[in-house]
Amino acid sequence: MSEKPEQDYVEEYQEEPDGDIYPTGEELDGYESSIYEEEPAPRKTKKKKRRRKKHPLLRFLIFCLFIAGMWFFAKSDFFTVTKIEVTGNRYYTKAQVIELSGLKTGYNLFETKTKDAKDALLGDPYIKLADIRKIPKGTIRINIEERLEYAAVPYGEEYILIDEDGMVLRLTDTEPVLPLLLGMTIQEMAPGSPLKVEQAYLLTDTLSMISIMEENDLYFKQINFSTVIVRAYIYDNYYCEGTPANIIENMPAIRQLVAEHYKQNITRGVIKVGKGNYLAFSPQID
Repeated sequence: MSEKPEQDYVEEYQEEPDGDIYPTGEELDGYESSIYEEEPAPRKTKKKKRRRKKHPLLRFLIFCLFIAGMWFFAKSDFFTVTKIEVTGNRYYTKAQVIELSGLKTGYNLFETKTKDAKDALLGDPYIKLADIRKIPKGTIRINIEERLEYAAVPYGEEYILIDEDGMVLRLTDTEPVLPLLLGMTIQEMAPGSPLKVEQAYLLTDTLSMISIMEENDLYFKQINFSTVIVRAYIYDNYYCEGTPANIIENMPAIRQLVAEHYKQNITRGVIKVGKGNYLAFSPQID
């Protein structure tokens, strides 16, 4: 069996009929890689920054000029107090509120001390809350909430006027048109302070009773304390008798009964008030 002769060595370059010589695949691979090799990027040269010269003295002078300009502007007539407004007043007039505050027009708005004016207002027993604000173009606005006269307590030949919280407002020698609280033993009395009495719990409940009375369009001209029972007089000889809690609970029913008696021209008698909507009327009074 004869062996086949080995194939002849293939030359790297083959000659085509036209005589041109073409590179092999390996040479093409090397050639393409050499073509697409990236050129090294040029180095960036850092630019040197120029340092600005600092002028601390110039900056300081500009700052001083700015402060001086602001100071002169604040002292100008633009900020002179020309108007004082008052809101929320009922007992005092606007002029009286301004006088109590100590505020005046013609002064610089920034130099006006509103805290001192607020403290002066709150030092008055009739003023419960006070708020003072400065408004541009020279206006000061005062807003107050006043305590209202709620009841009166006889005190010798005078009367102590108190608000709904039992705060003493003032003394007067003229009998006021307010519910009179009779039969209390006064321990301490000073305007601007709570009234202190031996029957403290009765005073608190009675003041609450007066508030409910107003909501139901009733008016007690005087309330007499004895023990735990009070007498709330609607007329001189016509009254309700019971504890403050029972009278408060039955206030709508009391109002209805009083309205019926008013139509019948009944102005004498006693309405005894108990728990659970208990009402009993008697024309006989003690």
